Amino acid sequence: MPELVTLLPLVGIALLFWLLIVRPASRRQKELARMQSSLKAGDEVMLTSGIFGILRDTDDDTVRIEIADGVTVKVARGAVGSIAQPGLASDEPEEN
Repeated sequence: MPELVTLLPLVGIALLFWLLIVRPASRRQKELARMQSSLKAGDEVMLTSGIFGILRDTDDDTVRIEIADGVTVKVARGAVGSIAQPGLASDEPEEN
């Protein structure tokens, strides 16, 4: 019985580590994979490098992003970090 009591704090620390670090990270990773698999032509996306563009074509593991008029780049699907919010990457300067 005393050896079980000495292991209890270690089990508690492991459980706390899993609840605070591992579980949220795996949830974010699943959500990112779900978003990347649901990409469709016409979506305004932001790459993990911070470049904004419009998705023009998708393949199994690559996508083509138009970053300027007539300029498209081919990137890995995993490079898409998020779908941009409308108006976030507008070409027009903001008015003060």
